[in-house]
Amino acid sequence: MRYDELEAAIRELIGEAGEDELRVFGVETVTRLVRSELLDDAVDDDLDEDAWAALASARETVRTADAAELRAQLTRIDAGILADGDLDQGILIVVGALEHWTTYLEEGRREELYELAIRSVEEVDFQVSADLDNFLATPEMAAEYERIRRLLTTGLRSPSPAGT
Repeated sequence: MRYDELEAAIRELIGEAGEDELRVFGVETVTRLVRSELLDDAVDDDLDEDAWAALASARETVRTADAAELRAQLTRIDAGILADGDLDQGILIVVGALEHWTTYLEEGRREELYELAIRSVEEVDFQVSADLDNFLATPEMAAEYERIRRLLTTGLRSPSPAGT
């Protein structure tokens, strides 16, 4: 599957998913993207102390916090960015995931979950460098696509063979 086909497949899955599947997918995906190992290379001077505290709080409560709580944490994080245009990649991934999830909670736009899915795919791609012409060739990327597909189709249709 080429990358553009993967994007189209994810967009279709999100478009067809029910509200329960969307919610489960969103929670599971944002939780995956805010994990601590993505922040291993971040340096303390990327964010001020309050922003680090807000980021820790958002990461700890992302599964249960409502949109207003997460938006308040994101505002604190944004206010405390010290890096001048060169923010750590891990922080960008975590904050971006929190932003997409928070906006989804606020507005219910499926596009936000599509973006969350793509960020999740990109995070795996960053680890394994998938081939754009055969994006599911690596076991890691095939597993991530299967995770996305499974979460978005639970109860909707029977599973398809891996890689299709």
